[in-house]
Amino acid sequence: MTDRQLLERIVLDPKIVCGKPAIKGTRRTVDFILNLLAHGTTAAEILTEYEGLAEEDIQACLLVAAKALETPTSVPLTGETA
Repeated sequence: MTDRQLLERIVLDPKIVCGKPAIKGTRRTVDFILNLLAHGTTAAEILTEYEGLAEEDIQACLLVAAKALETPTSVPLTGETA
């Protein structure tokens, strides 16, 4: 699947979860999925727990994160805010 095809799985709609990036057709936000992965939940566990999600949805969330980090910005790596 191409980057474009993956990114088409993510929507930004002010009427859905306050405009946060979310998986198309769901109210599951990109940051929600990324936090699950960061805390040790496997992709298989996510797919089992949240019916309707596909492996490509998880890949799309990871791609959104990668794209967001391409531009130099301040990233709080210690959990502290500036």
